[in-house]
Amino acid sequence: MNPARQPTLVLVEGASDRVAVETLARQRGLDLEDAGATIVELGGATGIANALERRPAGVRLTGLVDAGEERFFRHALEDIGLGTDLTRTGLEALGFFVCVTDLEDELIRALGSDAVISVIEEQGNLRQFRTFQRQPAQRERTVERQLHRFLGTTAGRKEQYARALVERLDRAPRPLAQLVDFVATSADATAQ
Repeated sequence: MNPARQPTLVLVEGASDRVAVETLARQRGLDLEDAGATIVELGGATGIANALERRPAGVRLTGLVDAGEERFFRHALEDIGLGTDLTRTGLEALGFFVCVTDLEDELIRALGSDAVISVIEEQGNLRQFRTFQRQPAQRERTVERQLHRFLGTTAGRKEQYARALVERLDRAPRPLAQLVDFVATSADATAQ
């Protein structure tokens, strides 16, 4: 880490979010370590209060959260005095960006189902995905919902596909792009 940079904690819910942030930062030429950024996996959104209590003094905060878990981030940030009655716009102003519905959904929408299926084929999982689609519980779902569910069915698959899908992006989903831009801008501001 560059000693002139103010450290930044990047708070994410889980490992796939961490991998997506690292992958997009690398694609954009942002060295997270040099930027003073440390990614902290919360183990779910409810872990934010504990992470905020344990944060070192003087660190800048940013994060990525799923829409359904936004309230945990909002309340925890308000509890440490970073706002009152925070809205989504208020969260963004603080550097916290909300995925609708979650990061996997954002990536599927950004790429489109055909491209995601192509990535699944490249990763050697197309046969498993086609078998998954034929399961009774999946038959009535849209292909996007099937893809979303498939990504979470095996340990480590979310992380594998977070990397592979982000690498395929022409344009990153808004919340992921905003977070990486926030870290880059924060690093640039402290370097001056």
